[in-house]
Amino acid sequence: MHKIQADAVRPGRDIIALPTVIALWILIITVTIVASPCVAAAKNLPCSRMPALMKGFLSNHYAMKSLSDEVKSQAVEQLIKSIDPSKTLLYASDVQWLKPVLNDLFSAMLSGNCASLTPLYDMLVDRAAENEETVKKLLQADYRPDESLELQIDARKRSYAKTRAEKQILLKKFVQFQIENALLNGIGLAQARQKQIHHYELQTRRVKERDPEKLVTIAAEAFARALDPHTSYLSAESYEDLQIQMQLSLEGIGAILSNDNGFTVIEEMIPGGGAEASGLLKPKDKIIAVAQENQKPIDVIDMDLRDVVRMIRGKKGTKVTLTILRQAENITRFDITIVRDKINIKEQEASITYEKRILNGRTFKFGVIDLPSFYGDDKENISAYEDVRRLLGEAGREGVDGIVLDLSRNGGGLLAEAVQITGLFLGSGGIVATKDKGEQVTILASGVMPAGPDRRRRRVISFPAENAASVYDGPLVVLTSRLSASASEIVAGALKDHRRAVIVGSDHTFGKGSVQMLTPLPANMGSMKVTTALYFLPGGKSTQKVGVEADVRLPFWFILEDVGETSLDYPLPAQEITPFLTLSGRYERRWKQIDAPFIARLAIRCAARVARDERFTEIIKQNKEARAKDGIVRLADLRQEAKTRVKENDKAKPPTAGGSKKIRDQYEPFISESVNVLLDMVTLAPAAPGVQASAGHTPGVSGR
Repeated sequence: MHKIQADAVRPGRDIIALPTVIALWILIITVTIVASPCVAAAKNLPCSRMPALMKGFLSNHYAMKSLSDEVKSQAVEQLIKSIDPSKTLLYASDVQWLKPVLNDLFSAMLSGNCASLTPLYDMLVDRAAENEETVKKLLQADYRPDESLELQIDARKRSYAKTRAEKQILLKKFVQFQIENALLNGIGLAQARQKQIHHYELQTRRVKERDPEKLVTIAAEAFARALDPHTSYLSAESYEDLQIQMQLSLEGIGAILSNDNGFTVIEEMIPGGGAEASGLLKPKDKIIAVAQENQKPIDVIDMDLRDVVRMIRGKKGTKVTLTILRQAENITRFDITIVRDKINIKEQEASITYEKRILNGRTFKFGVIDLPSFYGDDKENISAYEDVRRLLGEAGREGVDGIVLDLSRNGGGLLAEAVQITGLFLGSGGIVATKDKGEQVTILASGVMPAGPDRRRRRVISFPAENAASVYDGPLVVLTSRLSASASEIVAGALKDHRRAVIVGSDHTFGKGSVQMLTPLPANMGSMKVTTALYFLPGGKSTQKVGVEADVRLPFWFILEDVGETSLDYPLPAQEITPFLTLSGRYERRWKQIDAPFIARLAIRCAARVARDERFTEIIKQNKEARAKDGIVRLADLRQEAKTRVKENDKAKPPTAGGSKKIRDQYEPFISESVNVLLDMVTLAPAAPGVQASAGHTPGVSGR
């Protein structure tokens, strides 16, 4: 069965909890799932399967068709990153020696020869044993923490150690940082020392257990990631996890995690989950320890992502405490306790609030539609499209002067819902297209649309056009951010290309414009997820890598600076196809296009307001301070920050505001300024004939 939806399982990521009725994915994919009974985890991927697996990836991939020097070089990089993500295991000379060896490995694997994994295994065992010995010598009975130490937590900004002395210094910093963690969690120094010694003993044991046969799976994963960020090999164990997630039987905190250079990172929070409801967590927060209820925390730095995920998952109603490290204006560390639960579906649903503005003695009313995801379930009679259509009808009856469609925390969802929702604002026209590896272009349109002269290479799938009375034709702002991905980018991009709406938000959206096919492998060997196509907007450009650029830019949080396709390894380049904006002529457009000069006027007025706004001024100030930290953690700062928090808690009770309110407070400046831009659209419209947005306009919307 084929089903178009979006994918949240990015390279190295796992889903903690999924909604009950919504497959909440971040990146749109076409998925083929073969129903099969649950079976025990298979044995390791044998080397004899590598030729078929590698050829399968290359024959199905959109762009990478052969085992080129580029692919081999990237596979080597990914394999080295997998075995030593924090750069604390290998020396620089080890890496230089391994590169040609592993380069030959991937060539040999294409013929079923994995012999080069043996010297790699031997090296890893030696280095792990060496690290264990170093840590044991460091943490003798006379050990005392050194508050003056600093640690660069971003491994990308560190080099591999050249000498044993350099590595000992690096290990000392890592151990000190982890011990400081334990001390701040109330664990005594003697116990903290033993925990670290045990940690490195376990690391040596794990490396020894990862024999050459098991390294074949890691090599397969590295090869897949070398093709592009969203192509991946899922082992039998990982694929079984994915099947469980798709059956919606897991409960947890509602967060999507990744492994970034040895740290477990919160990539995204699912609306309605405990992580988001807390109002305290943000994307790019690092989880450095996990504690079960009434138990001591366990360090998770350099721990396998699957193991961290299993620690965080749990039965509904139980509690888990996460120790968070955040790089904001200051490097901060704090604990947060979350009650595990299923996703609150009500938090997923589209909703509307109303904002008023008074100008020259007149009151204007605007509707703000919050759409956290593009959800849908035929069996449960749930549809984001139907909900948005209903809200637009309500807004029409309220006599609003304009609409803000808030997609700023919308990571994607079902493609059909996104196409239909776009039709509510557009009427009819091309909305999105895909181009596969065979150059076949498939256009999804609202209403009837001609395929064009080359019907063999260009076909159209038409969704029913909206009744004219259901199309909202008034002033429209779409609020986006770097968290807006996939289906959000399709909606925002289509409305922008048709010059239907003004896009307000971060510099650009996420930039994921590729399509993946997930195929189970025989003999319980897992599955392969391969990029097979790209998405394109009506103007002909893909959202891949570049995303959708905002017309009117707002400041964004520093923590989102590394969010986006360009921050991932080996993103595919953006491409273009022939535009498909043409309407069939059967449906009359009831709205007028917004022109560039008018948008320029809106941007100037917005920039002036942002410069005067204390909230945006504070965000900009915090961003500058965070950049100055450059990812460096100072143990003395962590200790002082913890003391300050204790004093503050002594003086006042903890905040009592609910999580939903905290979330609204975080996003309020951006929503408020979007409404201000909408006010400008309405009040400046007479001076800008390129937009139909007269004051007091009532949208042409009705219920069905």
